[in-house]
Amino acid sequence: MAKQKYYVVWKGVKPGVYDSWAECEKQIKGFDSALYKSFESSETATLAFKSPPHHFLNKPKTSKDNQQDKTAKPIVPSLSVDAACAGNPGKMEYQGVDTASKQLIFHQGPFQLGTNNIGEFLALVHALALCKQKDWKYPIYTDSATAMAWLRNKKAKTKLEKNSKNEELFILVERAETWLKSNTWENKVLKWDTDNWGEVPADFGRK
Repeated sequence: MAKQKYYVVWKGVKPGVYDSWAECEKQIKGFDSALYKSFESSETATLAFKSPPHHFLNKPKTSKDNQQDKTAKPIVPSLSVDAACAGNPGKMEYQGVDTASKQLIFHQGPFQLGTNNIGEFLALVHALALCKQKDWKYPIYTDSATAMAWLRNKKAKTKLEKNSKNEELFILVERAETWLKSNTWENKVLKWDTDNWGEVPADFGRK
């Protein structure tokens, strides 16, 4: 029996995720410069659909593509999140802001003996939970590929060791993982394009 595949159509009649080739083909047949790809799992396909297609396609970016990337702008309204850590591990804090105005939406910390990756992960989950509570459908930007991967797996794969000083932080991580496993969300989580847009608006400015 053939293994189930899922098809992402980034550019076609109706972009989306499809669970059969027949449905995918309807979206791309006769469509000029259609962009699509098959994936082994629904979760991976859903994440891919929320990301730029060139992250998954082997097609090299042309000079025209590069020009489009440079002129593209962040989606607004949206939220942006970031974390800062003095040392690794060290004193860590994270926050979320309105992307356009940089108005502070939430801030947590500092926490003792944390890591930047944990902060980025907690910031993303905090933003998702807040958006669900407020019924905000805004996209959420992060500059952390690691945090996005942890979010996708619903698990913080940290190597940080738990001790009495960071016990509170690990409680928050466990709560975040539990929330991810028991909730769904409509918000797109997007990678901030630092090369073309500069630092993410939630950046703490301590580099």
